[in-house]
Amino acid sequence: CKAVILATGGVSYPATGSTGDGYRMAEALGHTIVEPCPSLVPLVSPDSCCGQMQGLTLKNVQLTVRGQKGKIVYREQGELLFTHFGLSGPLVLSASAHMRDFERVKYVCSIDLKPALDESVLDARLLRELGENANRDMGNLLGSLVPKAMIPVLLARAGIPGDKKAHNVTREERRRLLEALKHFTVPVSGPRPIEEAIITSGGIKVGEVDPKTMQSKKVPGLFFAGELLDVDAYTGGFNLQIAWATGRAAGKGAVEF
Repeated sequence: CKAVILATGGVSYPATGSTGDGYRMAEALGHTIVEPCPSLVPLVSPDSCCGQMQGLTLKNVQLTVRGQKGKIVYREQGELLFTHFGLSGPLVLSASAHMRDFERVKYVCSIDLKPALDESVLDARLLRELGENANRDMGNLLGSLVPKAMIPVLLARAGIPGDKKAHNVTREERRRLLEALKHFTVPVSGPRPIEEAIITSGGIKVGEVDPKTMQSKKVPGLFFAGELLDVDAYTGGFNLQIAWATGRAAGKGAVEF
C-alpha cells in the first residue's frame, strides 16, 4: 500500500488490545523506542496508615512530592484518596507523571491537610480547640479539623493517646500534632502495574517523526498517531487531545503522501 498509519496505542489497556505490538513493529522498521512505563497511575506505599484509612478522600489538600536530596518534583492542591495499597486520586495521578526513577530515587509524599492556614494560625486554632474542650478525650476532639477516619492515625503520628484529656496535652505533643497536620508524610515504593495506568509514557522517539505530518523520518509512507508516540500529559483531557491532534495530522499526511 502507499501509506500506513500505525496507531496501536500503548500498553496501559491490554484488555482493549493495546499490548505493545506497535512498538515492536516500529522498532523492526528502525525506530527508537523510549522504554514504556506507567504514567497517571496510583502509587504504592509501605506505610500501613494507608490501609487504615482505605476509602478516605481528602479534598482541598496540598500534595508535595520530594525526590533526590529532598528536591521538590511536584506540588499542587486538590483531591487524593487513600487505598489499601497506597495513594490514588487526581493529585496522585498527576504527581506520578513526575516520578519516573523509582529504582534510584526514594520518593516521599507530604500532605498539607490545612493549606489555607499557616502554622502559626493553625497552632492558634489548636490551642483554642484544646482550651474549649479541656475535658474531652483527644480521640473525640479533632473532628472539626480532619475526617473521623484520620483522627487515630494523626494522634498515633503525634504520639498522643486517644483517651488523653485535652488539658493534659503538652506543648511538645501539640507541636507534633501541628507537624502531622501540615506535613503528613507517606513514603512511596513504586507505581501500580502499568495495566492500571491511565496512559503509557514512552514510545516512539518523537525526534524521528515529522511533527507536521506525523510521518516517519526513517520510512517514507509510514505515519504514527496517539499513545504509540513518546508524548504524554496530565489528566484532564490533554492525552485525548494528543490522540485527536496526532490522528488528524497523520490522516491528512497519509492522504497527501
